[in-house]
Amino acid sequence: MFKVTLLGTASAMPAGDRNQSAQALSVHGRLFLLDCGEGTQYAMARYRIPMMKLDTVFISHIHGDHVFGIFGLLSTLGMKGRQMPLNIFAPVNFGPILKFFLSYYGDGIGYEIRFTPLKMKEPETVLETKSIKVEAFPLNHAIETFGFRVMEKEPPFNVRKDAIGEYGLTLTEIGSLKRGEDVVREDGTVISLADAAYKPFVPRSYAYVSDTAPFPEEALWLKGTTVIYHEATYLEEYADQGAQRHHTTTLQAAQVALEAGAQKLLIGHYSSRNSNVKAYEAECRTIFPETYATSDGESYEI
Repeated sequence: MFKVTLLGTASAMPAGDRNQSAQALSVHGRLFLLDCGEGTQYAMARYRIPMMKLDTVFISHIHGDHVFGIFGLLSTLGMKGRQMPLNIFAPVNFGPILKFFLSYYGDGIGYEIRFTPLKMKEPETVLETKSIKVEAFPLNHAIETFGFRVMEKEPPFNVRKDAIGEYGLTLTEIGSLKRGEDVVREDGTVISLADAAYKPFVPRSYAYVSDTAPFPEEALWLKGTTVIYHEATYLEEYADQGAQRHHTTTLQAAQVALEAGAQKLLIGHYSSRNSNVKAYEAECRTIFPETYATSDGESYEI
């Protein structure tokens, strides 16, 4: 499974039907949380995201609408009896916030919190497993802010079951095929990889781009990403405010997706001045037709 569930799509102020920024990403048996705005733990309960299975939290920056929900979530996990360590990747300035929380409320925390400060100037791998890796990269916001990209690794080849019998493949030959090698037998017979094996899937990727103004490297760093979530706080008529506040407009987000060669663009982090999210979607689609304006509770397969 590789699926994202939107837990909050509002910007600085929550709306009646929108919480502040948070997303739950399920990928290869792991559950990641991307940002943790106010109301995140309630949204997890409402949309049936199993918080006790939460593996890692990625915080883009410490503006309140992206982090005010972390205290409640950490406390609830403690009250539920969590014992498994929780990983948190966040900017360096999240450290004092976590220290404050633990100094006043840490007695009820019965699990280890493993905080990794982010301080890179270009994309770096911050987490890696057998099947995925996660990159963090700097954004262009008013304070230090990071985006995240989760990528499936290239899978090994699967050997066709009918080919095992047809060619009388040995275990050694099966191993060669799984590594992507042709089989060459002592008598000169060649069993080609194309005839006997296949890739089970094409690797997918998901990028989470929170608060940022456009910057030259952005599309390059996101090149080839399958699905991009990008903040689109402002409609184009408010582009001047977007520039002043280091945010992105609809057309700017769509241009990034186009230049990156993405298959799909998800947008959110809407300004509270406009409740019609379809207006955001319509503007983006003038540049990038595969744009979808997200709402709280929606899920998308990557």
